[in-house]
Amino acid sequence: MKPEHGLLDWGIVAIFVTVYAGMILGGLPRLKLDRSGVALLGAIGVIGLGAMSTGQAASAVDLPTVLLLFSFMVVSAQMRLGGFYTAVTRRVAALPLGRNALLGAIIGVAGVLSAVFSNDIICLAMTPLVAHLCLQRRLNPVPFLLGLACAANIGSAATLIGNPQNMLIGSMLQLPFGGYVRQALPPVALSLGLLWAWLVWQPGRDTPGDASAAVPVDLPEGYGTLQAPPFDVWQTAKGLAVATALMLVFLFTDWPREVAALVGAGVLLLSRRLHSSDVMGFIDWQLLVLFIGLFVVNHAFESTGLAAQAVVWLAAQGVHLADPGVLLVAGVGLSNLVSNVPAVMLLLPHLKGPDAGVTLALVSTLAGNLLLTGSIANLIVVDLAQKSGVMLDWRMHARVGVPVTLLTLGLVWGWLRWPG
Repeated sequence: MKPEHGLLDWGIVAIFVTVYAGMILGGLPRLKLDRSGVALLGAIGVIGLGAMSTGQAASAVDLPTVLLLFSFMVVSAQMRLGGFYTAVTRRVAALPLGRNALLGAIIGVAGVLSAVFSNDIICLAMTPLVAHLCLQRRLNPVPFLLGLACAANIGSAATLIGNPQNMLIGSMLQLPFGGYVRQALPPVALSLGLLWAWLVWQPGRDTPGDASAAVPVDLPEGYGTLQAPPFDVWQTAKGLAVATALMLVFLFTDWPREVAALVGAGVLLLSRRLHSSDVMGFIDWQLLVLFIGLFVVNHAFESTGLAAQAVVWLAAQGVHLADPGVLLVAGVGLSNLVSNVPAVMLLLPHLKGPDAGVTLALVSTLAGNLLLTGSIANLIVVDLAQKSGVMLDWRMHARVGVPVTLLTLGLVWGWLRWPG
């Protein structure tokens, strides 16, 4: 502690500990606060304590990350309102495929879409349709739904726009988009293959026609598609054109990603058919608030010097965060303890170089499959599956999530350490 600021520093530490306790618990006991509310309250506490002025708090926020995240929320909203995700899922469902091939198709589609659009949005759009498809075909929907959740998480690791933590890592470490894709895409593709193989050949797997895991429900005609927006060719084409243009800009130009994404979002908001309020209704404002609050709280904590002292102490014990093995363990542990976005925010200030960034992006994302609570995408699938008449619990998820996470992390570890 700095002696001249001892009491202030202790106040910051108390706020920091409270906020991250909220990240672990998903809120604070006896208070109607979720993680976003806890982060916001922490930022208010830091400012109210006098540890930071409002101007300093604003400068603590990595605006490029927030703008990039917001812009791709707009792109995802456009695709959802245009009925794109529903149309793709229906096309896959209509293919004359057997059980294992259909499972592979769903995993592949979820993985590819999640690399460009939000994995949470993909799970929101596809889960009811996948559940309905399996119940219609008298297939056990559990492997398909767990495959969807895990594939969305895995696929989102392929790019620096696939999920919020990757956007943060890419922005703060200034990682080149194309360079990251070249390193991440092979292990992500192989991980999707491992996921499919485990679901097909895992011990105790269900028989192809077994739908016993589904709760018997009376499904009305067209169930699972009634809530979906109708497919709009123009709105979908518009969204795909913007998404494709952004990918090309990211790959082949030096235009700042957040600026290009903002321009793309602006183009999509210029519409005579989709009201801007409808698009804004699909923005995850709570996630944006979580980012902003944690930026402020973490910056205040760093100002105490305790984080730097802890890193120095660990180094003296032979534990270096720059070591890929240590980073892997820290990334997996923290991601499942406080969630992957807060975990990345804690680790990023102590990392340098593209290799550390690639490792953290892959590890923190794949770690989301370990436990049911490790990823919002997992919780979305469980919630929507229950509404569709399919019960999933943490045990069912663990039987797939734990081995798949260990296998994919082992694959990534071997890939990143492979010579050349």
